[in-house]
Amino acid sequence: MIFQSLSQLSEKIADLPEADMESTDKALKRDAVLTKPAGALGKLEEIAVWASAWQRQHPPTFEKPQIAIFAGNHGVCAKGVSAFPPEVTVQMVANFDSNGAAINQLANQYGASFSVWPLELNTPTADFTENPAMSEEEMLTAVNIGWKAVEAGSDFLVVGEMGIGNTTVASALAAALFGGTGADWAGPGTGVGPDGMGRKADAIDAGLKRHADILGDPLKVMQHLGGRELAAMLGAVLAARFKNVPVVLDGFVTCAAIAPLFKLNEKALDHCIVGHGSAEPGHMKLLQHLKQQPLLSLAMRLGEGSGAAVALGIVQSAIVTHAGMASFTEAGVSDQD
Repeated sequence: MIFQSLSQLSEKIADLPEADMESTDKALKRDAVLTKPAGALGKLEEIAVWASAWQRQHPPTFEKPQIAIFAGNHGVCAKGVSAFPPEVTVQMVANFDSNGAAINQLANQYGASFSVWPLELNTPTADFTENPAMSEEEMLTAVNIGWKAVEAGSDFLVVGEMGIGNTTVASALAAALFGGTGADWAGPGTGVGPDGMGRKADAIDAGLKRHADILGDPLKVMQHLGGRELAAMLGAVLAARFKNVPVVLDGFVTCAAIAPLFKLNEKALDHCIVGHGSAEPGHMKLLQHLKQQPLLSLAMRLGEGSGAAVALGIVQSAIVTHAGMASFTEAGVSDQD
């Protein structure tokens, strides 16, 4: 799939495949006869049924999880919104490539395929306080990269990001899509203090004012206030829907990246669960708007897909218990009425 216009992308988001009810029914019937009291495995039971529905198969599998990381740089960093310079994005991509980051270790732990997609790191997006962050063509290029990054045969997808300044971008997207000021959404990100948070809030407010005429169009919000790595994550999560791959979402930046999908179609995230609630203050607020609850709360705020990757352990537990447990009949255990 190659998107050539925002209208084409919008049409795709409006016409999404639904969950497979036959697989859902099979999962529910199996869950009902496993050797446990009804509901005793709690959320694990729900995850197994959800995975079966969106993999469109029963039993669901956890054999080929995929982690895809997208990296981009942001012109708004010129406003002093980050504790680190944009060069760190390039350096961290090199760290990913050499297996040195936290996310590498988590990918290794779960046997996940791992890929990094640097998106024109030497050409940051435009400063959104002055101009649209991306042209329509630039945004669509990033969306298409994300779409293509989802591997055939993956049975779960984690998307993550690296981009100095992208918590400011995420906060701007959240404010544009769900209302509020820069101060309502800006957080410490990489560790800025009160002065840095003030600069972030001012930049967000300036961006909202500069682009006030497009705030009713979620995809234009991404184009004008977003970034390449966020647009790529949007493309990857959308592709996963069409490729029968359930998604485990990461923290604030990832959830802000896919928020335009939800604004255009409230069913667009039904194939997603949120791996963790991050320590970035805007994340839990954003999840309320997205009608999502995180699986874990570990005070993480690293990005990289790391919190979602930790949650893969919960997902794997759901799959192996659902697929491997004996039924009451198989175990010779009396079922209760």
